Amino acid sequence: MTADPTPRAAGTPTALDVPTVAAHGRAVLDEVATAVVGAREPLTLALATVLAGGHVLFEDVPGLGKTLAARSLARALGLDFTRLQCTPDLLPSDVTGSSVYDPATRTFEFRPGPVFTGLLLADEINRTAPKTQSALLESMAERQVTVEGTTHVLPRPFHVVATSNPVEHEGTYPLPEAQLDRFMVRLSVGYPGRDEEREVLTRRIARRHDDPVVRQVVDRDTVLAMQDAVEQVDVHPDVIAYCVDLAAATRTHRDLEVGASPRGSQNLALLARGVAVLDGRDVVLPEDVKRVAVPVLAHRLTLTPGAWAADLRPETVVAGILQTVPGPATVGARG
Repeated sequence: MTADPTPRAAGTPTALDVPTVAAHGRAVLDEVATAVVGAREPLTLALATVLAGGHVLFEDVPGLGKTLAARSLARALGLDFTRLQCTPDLLPSDVTGSSVYDPATRTFEFRPGPVFTGLLLADEINRTAPKTQSALLESMAERQVTVEGTTHVLPRPFHVVATSNPVEHEGTYPLPEAQLDRFMVRLSVGYPGRDEEREVLTRRIARRHDDPVVRQVVDRDTVLAMQDAVEQVDVHPDVIAYCVDLAAATRTHRDLEVGASPRGSQNLALLARGVAVLDGRDVVLPEDVKRVAVPVLAHRLTLTPGAWAADLRPETVVAGILQTVPGPATVGARG
């Protein structure tokens, strides 16, 4: 295996304290809000996912700013950004890269694909074939790709933000469960309110061009240090047990054929840490777990035929489980 192609710069702090990370997070979200109107909560969860080391799936109808949100987040975080427009004829090598023959040296040279970046936007991921979708599996799970028997390590940090259109079915390929499970969260921006939509139009007319300008707030090394700070947050055993109980409840629910795997309960705890740090806390509360439960668990569930026919949504099932599974007592801050 090759070494990390982008080691940290000398002198980079291994971690930041929680108040500093929270301040950086607020500054990033405030800057992204100059381009994306009225999506503070999904953007907060997306940023918390990045800090927790995960990948994000935005699933919503076209025109709600999913692509703009991903691009703006990458710019504010100072990460290298690559946009991959997914189409039915996209090949796995178009994602990972391939070896190209060099006549001058009479050897094959590996040319990295768009996956070698800090933040990869896989736009309309459900429009590309399963073979190409699966090319992302190794990179998302192991931060590496294997091409022609050679393993290439991806830069750090590396995150995938994918978008998907849930209402269009012709010419699309639904993501298989194994691919969905690689995303820490599935988020929805939703339609803006009347005042928010007016603000979108007002800003566009005022700036006199299409692309909003988003400033860089932090850099790659700072993002790595923020991720290190999240990793230092311990989770109380009672909160861990609560995450396990929520995931276990999905495995015996009458409306579900397949419940959440242990990756689901693990991601509950990991994302709850990211949310807690962005709120300026070094302790995870049960409320943090409840806040992220639907985005973390809903896309990992498979409804029974009867529940699907009754138009029941996995989000509704998770919301019901939150009402029935008792949470732990309030966990106090570390002393």
